[in-house]
Amino acid sequence: MRNDLAELTSLNRDYINSVQHSDVKRFDEILADEFYCSNPDKSLVDRAGFLRQTAVPVTIRNLEAHDVKIRLMGDFAIIPAATRYTTADGQQGSGRYTDCWARQNGRWLAVSAHVSR
Repeated sequence: MRNDLAELTSLNRDYINSVQHSDVKRFDEILADEFYCSNPDKSLVDRAGFLRQTAVPVTIRNLEAHDVKIRLMGDFAIIPAATRYTTADGQQGSGRYTDCWARQNGRWLAVSAHVSR
């Protein structure tokens, strides 16, 4: 369990960094084929749609997660957290996300995400 927590902590950090830096390559490595994301605008995108939207550089900066809670349930994990960031016009912003991870063939992969601002 301790290794799972360390791995999920690292994957959560990678996920946030990948959002900030439009890192499609890293997302391609850590998203399950059946991944879906519910966006802040209430749209739902599949894996391919998420990778396309990730390729567009974000206008926010200094994105960071806090209040991260990794809830491990065997081969499934739920990670709710809060975010802080700076908008393009210098305002402070915040939001929340919940990512769901599943161990598939010995690897943790993101299977679902929900993002709100």
